[in-house]
Amino acid sequence: MVPDAHRGVLESTPRARELRVERLGTVPYAAGLALQEERVRQRRAGEAPDTLFLLEHPHVITLGTGSHQENVLIGAEERARLGIELFATGRGGDVTYHGPGQLVGYPILDLKPDRCDVHRYLRDLEEVLIRTLGEFGLTGDRREGMTGVWVGDRKLAAIGVRVSSGWITSHGFALNVRTDLRYFDSIVPCGITAYGVGSISGEIGREVPIDEAVDSMLPHFSAIFGRVGGD
Repeated sequence: MVPDAHRGVLESTPRARELRVERLGTVPYAAGLALQEERVRQRRAGEAPDTLFLLEHPHVITLGTGSHQENVLIGAEERARLGIELFATGRGGDVTYHGPGQLVGYPILDLKPDRCDVHRYLRDLEEVLIRTLGEFGLTGDRREGMTGVWVGDRKLAAIGVRVSSGWITSHGFALNVRTDLRYFDSIVPCGITAYGVGSISGEIGREVPIDEAVDSMLPHFSAIFGRVGGD
């Protein structure tokens, strides 16, 4: 069951569209999928504004549409012992991991009329995360031919999206804030072997609460996507 959301909406301005931000706490992955599907339907029908869901998931490995099964390094018995679920999902990309201490963002946005470009959308999400890392004194960057954000040789943010008919987005990004990185040993993250993974807390040497990361990220999301709103 999805926890009650702390919701709030600000009226849009002539140059910005309304954004509803919902901080959901910890949400099981299956419930998160159902929530996205319903909000996509509502957005397409004009029954809800653009929305940004912010949450954490219990331990789960997800398989994108470009996944290779060999990138899941542990079997069902070991997953059960570690309490890790496994889901095939409709987002793009390969295998990834979600778990406690990781900020997951699911933007449900109508990209019409002027942002109907998936490549631009991915780069914009990366830019939001790069600017967020900058709030913690970290220099995030991109890698040629890859999607996500790195600090040095460590990947701190993964991105996997879906853009459905009508240019409505779902799925989104995962930023390692204070994630237990040992769980990434159960997969080849995004099928990439050349780089490791990192977290904001590990990079700056202190525990960073999820809410602090959210508060650092939201102004950049609003600025990049031209949306105004609150939670």
